[in-house]
Amino acid sequence: MARGTGQQTRSEAAHDRIRADILGGRLRPGQRLKFPELSERYGVSTGAVREALLKLVARNLVDSEAHLGFRVTDVTARGLADLTDARTEIESLALSRAIDEGDLAWQARVLAAHHTFEQTPLGDGDQPDEDWLIAHADFHTALLAGCANPRLRDLAASLREEAELYRRWSRPTPEDARRWATDPAGHAAHRDLLDAVMARDGERADTVLRRMMSATSGMTLDTDEPHA
Repeated sequence: MARGTGQQTRSEAAHDRIRADILGGRLRPGQRLKFPELSERYGVSTGAVREALLKLVARNLVDSEAHLGFRVTDVTARGLADLTDARTEIESLALSRAIDEGDLAWQARVLAAHHTFEQTPLGDGDQPDEDWLIAHADFHTALLAGCANPRLRDLAASLREEAELYRRWSRPTPEDARRWATDPAGHAAHRDLLDAVMARDGERADTVLRRMMSATSGMTLDTDEPHA
């Protein structure tokens, strides 16, 4: 039993590190993921790497191809359009159910997550800091936590994670740049969403959420550099 637990722990550690490197841009879209290289890079067995990659395939961050192995999921304009459409419908449904089904403890969790998000610095670089990304994801996770259907929550989380890959490899549109100048972290929209959720106003929350989602559909992808 201990041996199995150790293998699982190493696989989970490899999963977390590979995921962080994908979302952080250190492993590029389309890049081949070779077992020996990853095993050496992360200091784990090839078996742990395989388990980690299979979990990432389920999260749509890695693709598996027969006879070709694994590679980081590529980003395309069509993929972004399909992803945004799916996210909008799934998150809208999950949020609607959360507003109907969530209890007082859920509302308290949402408030706490939003406070943490607003107080977390965005960072000074071209990309948000890791802490900001975590706080942002935690807020959206808290919003949907009131939904009693775990399959809906898991699907929404998977789609949101894939969207982070697209966000990492995109550059702002002129409209995004104007918004960024006055509200770089998007706090105004998130406060609007919070207010609607706290008021249990499902229609208003849906409107705000869909507006936020539609902004991502116009992102311009920027993956011109060659794969490593």
